[in-house]
Amino acid sequence: MRPVAVAAFAQTTHTDHDSGLSEPELILPVIRAVREQSGLTEFGFTCSGSCDYLAGAPFSFVSALDALGAWPPIQESHVEMDAAFALYEAWVRLQHGDVDSALVYGFGKSSMGDLREIMTLQLDPYYLAPLGLDQLSYAGLQRSAVQGDFPAIARRSWESAQTNPYALKLPEPVETAPITDGAAAIVLVAGDLLHDRTNLAYINGIAHRIDPHYPGMRDLTRSASAAAAATAAGVGKGPVDVAELHVQFAHEETVLAEALGLSGDTLINPSGGPLAANPVMATGLIRIGEAASRVMDGTAARAVAHAASGPCLQHNLVAVLSRES
Repeated sequence: MRPVAVAAFAQTTHTDHDSGLSEPELILPVIRAVREQSGLTEFGFTCSGSCDYLAGAPFSFVSALDALGAWPPIQESHVEMDAAFALYEAWVRLQHGDVDSALVYGFGKSSMGDLREIMTLQLDPYYLAPLGLDQLSYAGLQRSAVQGDFPAIARRSWESAQTNPYALKLPEPVETAPITDGAAAIVLVAGDLLHDRTNLAYINGIAHRIDPHYPGMRDLTRSASAAAAATAAGVGKGPVDVAELHVQFAHEETVLAEALGLSGDTLINPSGGPLAANPVMATGLIRIGEAASRVMDGTAARAVAHAASGPCLQHNLVAVLSRES
């Protein structure tokens, strides 16, 4: 496989209210930041992740391109998912060998609507959606099946977030991710561009797997898809110093730590994680960025990033990052 590395990462200062910024205005600062960090002004490929239902308008991601300046024409793609999955598409695109750089960004303004109602729309319209259960209801089912000290997990995330300038300053720990607006961007480099940079976080492995859509067909105390993705990405091939997990509910950390085979020596969500800030459609990408930042600043030799989609950790992406290719 062709070596690919994270060369830059930026995120907004997240808010729990509508800042009044349009989506292009939300994205523009992080695009400028990663361009400055990477030293690149143009990219061989661009891919974004967002959700039209958050904006309440079809093809809302097209207007976000105003923040990039898409003229002259660029090679661009979009996923209606968390931007971590857009990063996976960009990683695959870089494997082709004809381009050496990619810009990935994600954004979401959850404050504009009812997130619980919006996320229910992802459920099967015949058997699940008519039940009237939202993501909190399904999380409650999983929490009742999982054993763990969830208040302790929430408090640790809250304490970690106090030193993160981008996280929400919540007055007390929460076990459920807060409503958050925000954006993030990452630059990937490959080929000749790798030789010009020393401060990189190489993606040593990346994979995603998915479980059946219906929670009744799964053991909610486990995540088979997260375990399969971790195996495919090579998590178990070495010690993990830091793990950034897409934990939208405190009990999910217990499930994911077991699925990924993380030991007690692994520092989990030192950024505070999604329990401190959850800009939907950028949260998973931020996990990759936070893990990469730990590698690039030397505080971690090997880090794992995780992103999730769907009810009860249905769809999971896992990436392994280190200083060595």
